[in-house]
Amino acid sequence: MTKQDHTYHKRVRVYYEHTDAGGVVYHANYLNFMERCRCDWLQEMGWGVVRMQQETGIMWVVHEINIQYHHPARLFEDLDVQCRALQVGKVSLLVEQKIYNKEHLLCTATLKLATLDATSFKLAAMPKQLKQMLAKCIE
Repeated sequence: MTKQDHTYHKRVRVYYEHTDAGGVVYHANYLNFMERCRCDWLQEMGWGVVRMQQETGIMWVVHEINIQYHHPARLFEDLDVQCRALQVGKVSLLVEQKIYNKEHLLCTATLKLATLDATSFKLAAMPKQLKQMLAKCIE
């Protein structure tokens, strides 16, 4: 029996604003593409960042990123930005993200996100329902 694939996919097109003078995506923009993907992933699960903060007083922050660049993305390419949960803790979420151009792997990253109280900026427990939903994405 194999694990169900709970990978979320987002299509992103590369525009001039994302590239350097040579038409290659600037390294920091890969993080922007990943952020869009994570936000849309949470939104589609019903836990958009605005709703989460307004209804629970909890917000996400990126605590740690490990990123590897394999091949460059270029102007006007259509990219497949992917996101999947690896591990869920009381106040943290470990996420793997990949960016592809067709079958070519361009970039991989592992991110550790933390949940904070939006007022005090201190670690705060993830809402139980969100934690349960994310745990199902790992099964």
